Amino acid sequence: MNCKAVEKSSIGYLDGRIDPHRRREIEAHLAGCGACRERARQFREIWGILEESPVLPPSPGFDASVRVRIAQEPHRGGVWGWLSAPSPRLAIGVTALLVFSVWLSSLPREAQSPPAASSTVETEFMMIADLPVLEDYDVLSNFDALSELPVQPAVKPQPRL
Repeated sequence: MNCKAVEKSSIGYLDGRIDPHRRREIEAHLAGCGACRERARQFREIWGILEESPVLPPSPGFDASVRVRIAQEPHRGGVWGWLSAPSPRLAIGVTALLVFSVWLSSLPREAQSPPAASSTVETEFMMIADLPVLEDYDVLSNFDALSELPVQPAVKPQPRL
């Protein structure tokens, strides 16, 4: 266990609300780390002082004064509240976006080439357009003519000596 983890768990450790396994880990760390041990001692002193101080009941008008202060807070519009009351930041952002889009549309347009996929297909078609094989397309598409050829017996290779 490191000092950061002990710092996060120190309140639960001092309250006694931490599970026993975690408590043993913290105690083992405190036994070896002087800085954390000193911090835990200081927390215990503060807890002792707080426990000794008398508990003051809230004043009779406390609840009413809190409700008045809550009512005086400005209403937050929620997720879409920023649209109802535009701020200067929103106006600056929209203006910058508008200026950028006008500038971008005023740039000269370059000659657009056809998409790469269609040019590739067109190039491949031009490569095979002149092949003499396509003249016999009907033979190549129907292999029945090949079945009429006489079958020659396979010749076994003789081993070389």
